[in-house]
Amino acid sequence: MSPLWTIRIFFLCLCTFAGYEVSQVRPEWINNGLQGLIIGFGLGGLCVAIDEMLKGFSLRAFSAATFGLFLGSLVAWLMDHSALFADADDPQRRVIRLGLFLSFSYLGMVLAMRSNKEDFSLIIPYVRFAPQFKPEILLLLDTSVIIDGRIADLIEANFIEGTLVVPRFVLHELQRIADSNDPVIRARGRRGLEMLTRLRQIKPNEVKIHDADIPEETEVDAKLVRLARALGAKLFTNDYNLGKVAELQSVPYVNLNEMANALKPVILPGEVFTLRVVREGKDKGQGLGYLNDGTMVVINNGHSMIGQQVSIKVLSLLQTGAGIIVFADLNAPPAA
Repeated sequence: MSPLWTIRIFFLCLCTFAGYEVSQVRPEWINNGLQGLIIGFGLGGLCVAIDEMLKGFSLRAFSAATFGLFLGSLVAWLMDHSALFADADDPQRRVIRLGLFLSFSYLGMVLAMRSNKEDFSLIIPYVRFAPQFKPEILLLLDTSVIIDGRIADLIEANFIEGTLVVPRFVLHELQRIADSNDPVIRARGRRGLEMLTRLRQIKPNEVKIHDADIPEETEVDAKLVRLARALGAKLFTNDYNLGKVAELQSVPYVNLNEMANALKPVILPGEVFTLRVVREGKDKGQGLGYLNDGTMVVINNGHSMIGQQVSIKVLSLLQTGAGIIVFADLNAPPAA
């Protein structure tokens, strides 16, 4: 049961009890206790029903309806006090007044609710209604993306904006990695702690250490997904499996490796560019080079050009599990 329905049930109980108390204090209003219970429950149920019908009715819509009601009532009052109905007697004036207030109030509310915020500038010049509070964008970081460090470069380049959230259990994991006996693992942990220090120094982005823990979950990945859903945050990770788990649970996430792959320059067969041949290939006569993003280029007849910058022409591309392999020929083969 949602917290809202808990409050509604509690409200219904209070209304029912209040109806019974009124029947005991004011028997001239309500004859007996059962009738008081029914009336109290009915009034509470009516309020809950109205609340349910107004679901999705925003504060802006309520403000617009109130403003339109005020304008409609003002127009009705002006017409009522004009000389148009001076010859009407009192019963007729009451009917006319009621009709004016109902019709103009309704029209004012409908017109105000259909208008947008810019239309108010025609009525109240030089005034603009702007939101005072913008929703906070929360970016939840996992261990892998902190150690990787590219998130800091993206923030400094203004590609990512928001409040960075680092859970306390992720910080503990970084400390555990930094204290490892394995020098390679220890270096990764220390790099992660250094990256956190760098992230805290980047302005205007703010880094918050979140103390919440999910004791019923033992794995850090499961804790991250649960926390991202609870905070309404976007999860940043380099872990492919964690990203897929988040996707299955409808938690928004960003995988920096997938982002990097999407931003790689597109290479098409027939393109010509220069590249340094760094070593020999697997097959006879082949040379190997690498693009700036690490993509391997296999160059036919490039064995003799190792250590040189050569012009190559792309023949084909091969998609593998580790990435793309480019096959190319020398654009200007060396003279024999």
